[in-house]
Amino acid sequence: MLIRHARTSAVRRAAFPVDEPLDERGTADAAALAGRFTGETWSSPARRARQTCAAVAPDATAIEDPRLAECDFGTWAGRSLEEVHAADPGGVGAWMADPDAAPHGGETLRAFCARVGSWLDEQAARDGRAVAITHGGVVKAAVVHALDAPLEAFWRIDVAPLRATELHAHDGRWTVAQVNA
Repeated sequence: MLIRHARTSAVRRAAFPVDEPLDERGTADAAALAGRFTGETWSSPARRARQTCAAVAPDATAIEDPRLAECDFGTWAGRSLEEVHAADPGGVGAWMADPDAAPHGGETLRAFCARVGSWLDEQAARDGRAVAITHGGVVKAAVVHALDAPLEAFWRIDVAPLRATELHAHDGRWTVAQVNA
């Protein structure tokens, strides 16, 4: 089970995130889900994911894994997509069209998806249920990996805050049970 963290100011502004905390609404929304998800609990090391995890799974001790961190957006971090596009429309276009482009100086889509895929492959070999509190990009990368879809499919998946995506592992392979539930 992959759950996108609750709302933050960056989510509301459609901005590339920094390590911001949950906003007031995000904190309340996450607390409303307390105890709904069970299993071994994992979290991105980002503050917004750890805060969501503490609210959603208050009795769990989360395992933090850097592979569950959002993509490194480099110089775009903290800026809205609108701002970045106005300043560098060619860079935004290249980033969305070429999985090996990193005009922001951060992580390429290919490297990001490989990082998430390595975590997911390890999970496929484990027994039991796991819940990971993470980011929209991580969930999208996991779905692309689970489906063995081309990287371009990443841009066609939408993941809302505090929505769950359920994947099942069978003999080391993944199936997608539901997205954005």
